[in-house]
Amino acid sequence: MPKPRHRIAIVNHQRLVPVNRKLLRRAIRAVLEGEGIDAAEISLAIVSDGEIARLNKTYLDHEGPTDVITFPLSRPGASPLEGEIVVSIETAVREAGRRGLHPDRELCLYVVHGMLHLCGYDDLDPKARRRMRGRERHYLKHLADSGLASS
Repeated sequence: MPKPRHRIAIVNHQRLVPVNRKLLRRAIRAVLEGEGIDAAEISLAIVSDGEIARLNKTYLDHEGPTDVITFPLSRPGASPLEGEIVVSIETAVREAGRRGLHPDRELCLYVVHGMLHLCGYDDLDPKARRRMRGRERHYLKHLADSGLASS
């Protein structure tokens, strides 16, 4: 069996909090491996609320910041799977505080959510949303069990 070819680039456009690149890279790999994706080129950008709000308006015509935006650059199932994920650090810190979690755990949730979108999952109807939330929980538990993310 050939070794998976996963190219992962992480760009940090913020200075609010330190970023655990190893954890985020592991979150991406966990989804790729779990979903059977052998070849992928994934880009992850960690940005401010202002930057993600601009992207949200430009590409989705939605006002204000959001947690994560995913830009698929290939079809689900294509090889290599290609895509970009943009996450807001400010939203992660705010939501983590509100929920009593560490910001790293919230960032992992956003990354896993974005990766699942790239892999073809959606959350547009209740059944699909339940399925996607189940996969999110699965990967977050996997990360926690491996000692890389705490709840």
